[in-house]
Amino acid sequence: MENKRIIQVEEKVPFKLLVPLSIQHMFAMFGASVLVPFVFGINPAVVLFMNGVGTLLFILITKGRAPAYLGSSFAFLAPAGVVISKWGYEYALGGFVVVGFLGCILAVIVWKFGSDWIDVVLPPAAMGPVVALIGLELAGTAASNAGLTDEVIDSRNVIVFLVTLLTAVLGSVLFRGFLSVIPILIAIIAGYVAALACGIVDFEQVAAASLFSIPNFSTPKFKWEAIVILIPVLLVITSEHIGHQIVTSKIVGRDLLKDPGLHRSLFADNFSSMISGLIGSVPTTTYGENIGVMAMTKVYSVYVIGGAAVLSIICSFIGKMTTLINTIPGPVIGGISFLLYGMIGTSGIRILVESQVDYNKSRNMAMTSVIFVVGLSGINVQFGSIQLSGMVLACVVGMLMGLMFFVFDKLKLTNDREEE
Repeated sequence: MENKRIIQVEEKVPFKLLVPLSIQHMFAMFGASVLVPFVFGINPAVVLFMNGVGTLLFILITKGRAPAYLGSSFAFLAPAGVVISKWGYEYALGGFVVVGFLGCILAVIVWKFGSDWIDVVLPPAAMGPVVALIGLELAGTAASNAGLTDEVIDSRNVIVFLVTLLTAVLGSVLFRGFLSVIPILIAIIAGYVAALACGIVDFEQVAAASLFSIPNFSTPKFKWEAIVILIPVLLVITSEHIGHQIVTSKIVGRDLLKDPGLHRSLFADNFSSMISGLIGSVPTTTYGENIGVMAMTKVYSVYVIGGAAVLSIICSFIGKMTTLINTIPGPVIGGISFLLYGMIGTSGIRILVESQVDYNKSRNMAMTSVIFVVGLSGINVQFGSIQLSGMVLACVVGMLMGLMFFVFDKLKLTNDREEE
């Protein structure tokens, strides 16, 4: 390991290295993955369980040829938040099931016809702002969690918030080696210590919790209006998945889009999300944090990632641990959210940069501009009992504009087609 020997995807790892390397992968995903159940107001035990199960399913379905750890998806935060506020978490679960099922169908379509059509429905000039809106919409939630929007602001909350945020920011810039992969986890620990010092942590529930417990499984309910609000996220997570597979392919030196194939990895990702909704967990997605771990360590073995998945499942049954996680106060979550939500917004801008979107073309300027304004304007569009707003409405508008420009191109009506 000292000379960074590459351990390839199918290669087994000695047990003395397997355990620490697997723990490293679990730590890498932990900080971000448990943030999603906090935002939704649910116990993280079932999420840790499904992260592990989902990862093992992914390894199985991709025949052990695509190293990836599945953690909680951030793409659903804004639309699922709307559903939860209106009808409750169980109806968000129903939406997760349907989106996962549709994603599995999409994987079959990709298997038959390829994935070029995605750039028609949501080209980079539209995908970028849609992804950015996922984070930007949640900015107010981050401030609220931190207690910064209260009528009377508690100075203790401010102190904990600043310690958490500064640790996350400085850690992402200054930490080296393994620490550079887990700045979010370190920031949560630092914020928690600050919260203890400020006296805003309550351990009563931890003391009362049993050592072992069953994760808080629950069943979904289905409502057409809730499902429609969540469906547009499918294109966002598909684009995210393709991006992660391309990056991972470059790291491991193999074309994972061909072997095991995009259709297999996409199916596995969405099948895991569908199962998540059926048992009460949040949708899963391949995690960039764990891709970073592979890039740093040059250890690509699916056995290591599978080990991390098993550890996550074990942790989900330790009652005191999951209860301890629930004691993390709002200012800590708010501090982390300030960075993570901003990073989601920035990742949307990154799509625009890396896709080299040409804003000298009127279509690109119009598409990005309209999507941003629609998403941030607070507009609500009502179709019967279905209400579209924010990122969901912006995504629908972007899709309509993408299809419209595609038709215009076919009819040779656009004024920039000769430049393409």
